[in-house]
Amino acid sequence: MIDPRRARGIAGEQAAAELLAALGYQILERNFRTKYGELDIVAADRSTLVFCEVRTRAGSGAIAYALESIGPGKRMQLRKMAREWFRLSTVDCPPTRGSRFDAIAVAIAPDGRTRAVEHVRDAF
Repeated sequence: MIDPRRARGIAGEQAAAELLAALGYQILERNFRTKYGELDIVAADRSTLVFCEVRTRAGSGAIAYALESIGPGKRMQLRKMAREWFRLSTVDCPPTRGSRFDAIAVAIAPDGRTRAVEHVRDAF
């Protein structure tokens, strides 16, 4: 049986990937593991490489809480993971002119349905 927190995280990452695809992003990788942790989504937005941190929460105020949970320590960790992605990834990446970090907050209802998704471009 899967851990309820992990199931919520998987559902949130799926909702985030679907939103990005609907916005025209090309999903390059999901759940890319590094020695510093895991990058949730790596995508291309036209000529920009985008590292997306997905935060999934349940309950009222879930969106605000999810975005606030990406503090300075997590931001540093994400930068280290992005450097590792550049070093280790074998994905055929389209030509890019730069990179950025986006945050995607997903609110999940108690029954597991997605209630809301908020995408913050260039979050940090």
